[in-house]
Amino acid sequence: MLPAGVVDPHIHLWNPFTTRREVSPMARLFRPLPRIPRFLGRIAPQPDREFVGDPQHVLKPYLPPTYRADAGDVTVATVVHVESTGHQEERRRSVDETRWVVSQTFGPHAVGTDGLPELGALVVHVDPRFDDAAAILDEHLAVSPLVRGVRCVAAHHPDPGVRDFTDHPHLLSDPAFLSGFAAIAERDLGFEIWCYAHQLPDALTLVREYPDTTFVLDHYGSPVGLTGPRGRHTGRTEAERTSMLGAWRDDVAALAEHPNVVAKHSGLGMPVLGSDVVDPDRVAPLIRHLHDVFGPDRTLWASNFPMDKANHTLPASLRLVTAVLGSDADLEKLVRDVATRVYRL
Repeated sequence: MLPAGVVDPHIHLWNPFTTRREVSPMARLFRPLPRIPRFLGRIAPQPDREFVGDPQHVLKPYLPPTYRADAGDVTVATVVHVESTGHQEERRRSVDETRWVVSQTFGPHAVGTDGLPELGALVVHVDPRFDDAAAILDEHLAVSPLVRGVRCVAAHHPDPGVRDFTDHPHLLSDPAFLSGFAAIAERDLGFEIWCYAHQLPDALTLVREYPDTTFVLDHYGSPVGLTGPRGRHTGRTEAERTSMLGAWRDDVAALAEHPNVVAKHSGLGMPVLGSDVVDPDRVAPLIRHLHDVFGPDRTLWASNFPMDKANHTLPASLRLVTAVLGSDADLEKLVRDVATRVYRL
């Protein structure tokens, strides 16, 4: 039985009809359809197709009532919203996202919300390389006192068939990034690390540079192709996948040596890992190793909905982690206490 006060520390909300997003033109094109047929995703470029999976989740609004329905029998009391602004051609568009999120209806005591969770914290987007990064951070903080952290996605892959989210293959160790990161550290904000697995050594450089900042490793570092072929040439053989897992183990263990890093059990439903269904046998080594090297005091479950929705349900994502960990799972820490501490809920 789950403890009271479950926290989901990684959700995304959006409405491509009313806010400017990368997918807004296509979303508006298909707006008359009550549901986006999954086969339409096949016309998308390979990097987008293999990252998103079911286009429904990005081309339709994802709002608190939808999230509550997806949570099913997992009664989530509090959520942490993590930015999903994508490429930042207009630097302050991320502030618009923060304003929009706080305008949404949250909370079990709001009229007509049917037990929606509370918004406990916000993780916002700022690229430390921006010369006005400090000013943008202050704008986010002025919008809401719930801002607790920053995410600047570093995912970049040498395989052209895998989706990139930044223009820099080694963003987290870039000198301009490391220097500008001081604006985040000075404001006592945490930082979410999301990169692909081969970039974890870059993350280690950042973590060493700022030992007093709390870092959260998202989605196991997303080892692309670990569970099956992805892109044009990634994860094509069992030998390659075995080698990939070995390197991932070493790099994650190196991050875990630093007490200012915690890690999320999240992202196992993302198609970029290599399959269109979650194979418990193939992802169990990720779950087990993350727990073993970080321990129960520095690991936390998160849904990553709706992005994980492509391949499994929210309750299934939690059941999978607890099934793999068995008696080693400390449920109170896994679904509440660690997130409460990290995000100062």
